[in-house]
Amino acid sequence: MIDVLMDGTARPAGELAAVARVSAATASEHLAILVAAGLLRGKRAGRQRLYSILDQRTAEALESLGQLCVEVPISSLVQSRTKHDLADARMCYDHVAGRLGVELFDASVRLRWFDSEAHLTARGERALSELGVAVPAARAQRRPLTRTCPDWTQRRPHLAGALGAALTAQLLERRWITRRSTGRGLIITADGLNAIQRTWGIDLTAD
Repeated sequence: MIDVLMDGTARPAGELAAVARVSAATASEHLAILVAAGLLRGKRAGRQRLYSILDQRTAEALESLGQLCVEVPISSLVQSRTKHDLADARMCYDHVAGRLGVELFDASVRLRWFDSEAHLTARGERALSELGVAVPAARAQRRPLTRTCPDWTQRRPHLAGALGAALTAQLLERRWITRRSTGRGLIITADGLNAIQRTWGIDLTAD
């Protein structure tokens, strides 16, 4: 259930129960425990109660803990496809993760948009502004401008923080990436592949 909520959405208990393949009563019990533990928040919306990850910091902590989880054996083509999709590109609360997220951050450091500690440089601010990323608005938020988030599939960091979210929003707005119909996987569009290679020098078609 937590994995489904890692795309930053809020969902009702019934939907989460269906995803986890447990009864509504079991799902509600587990969700109550997660809310009490400070990992999720529950909010009343009409006759339903919607659940979501508490905040970005919590999402980043959960992403990091993914590296410690025992890998579940793949037993179906659907599971194999899902695992591949998540490793390739996915949402991590409000920013891009997976191979795409890691490659974008690595390339941005090579281009000197960020230093090795993920601090935004003047060159990076100009480049991101040219892409339409609202850097001043990101800087004004009451959270860190930039953070690195350990990626559980790549074992390397991707960009998080207000700027990671703002960049992801711009990639979605330009339709360089789109959300998959279910889950938190992302699709890199044909336009996105070309634009990302042109902007960051990354060939995402290579193995």
